[in-house]
Amino acid sequence: MEVNLTLLVVVAALMGTGVYLLLERSLSRVLIGLVLISNGVNIMFIVASGRAGTSPFVGSSDPADMADPLPQALVLTAIVITLGTVAFLLAMAHRSWQLHGHDDVQDDVEDSAIRKLAIDDANSDSYDLTTSGQHEDDPVEEGA
Repeated sequence: MEVNLTLLVVVAALMGTGVYLLLERSLSRVLIGLVLISNGVNIMFIVASGRAGTSPFVGSSDPADMADPLPQALVLTAIVITLGTVAFLLAMAHRSWQLHGHDDVQDDVEDSAIRKLAIDDANSDSYDLTTSGQHEDDPVEEGA
C-alpha cells in the first residue's frame, strides 16, 4: 500500500493545531480547533482508504480496480456531524457574547470548590451521611 507522506504531514499539522486551539478558553478558538481536527480526521480517512480507483459501479470495471466507497461515506457522515457541532458551538459563542461581551469560558464555582477539597484531601459534608461514619476498609468492631 502506497502512503502519501505529504497528506500524513498535513493530517499531523491539522490535528496538532486543532488540539492546541481546543485547549484554549475562547469558544471561537475552540470552534476553529474543532474544525481543524475534523478536517484532519477526514483527510486521514481518505489516506487510510488506499489508492484511488475507478468508480465502484458494478459492471463498469474490474472489481480489483474499484475504489472502496466506505471511507467516502464515513467522510460524508463526519462532515454532517461536524456541521451540527459547529452550529451548536456558534450558538453558544453568540449567546456568551450577548450575555458577557466575550466568548471566554468562565471557571465553575462548584468545580473550584471540589478541586480545593481534592487538594486538601478532605471529604464533603455529606460523606458522613452516606457512610454513617464507617469506612469500607475499617473492620467492624465487636459489641459496638
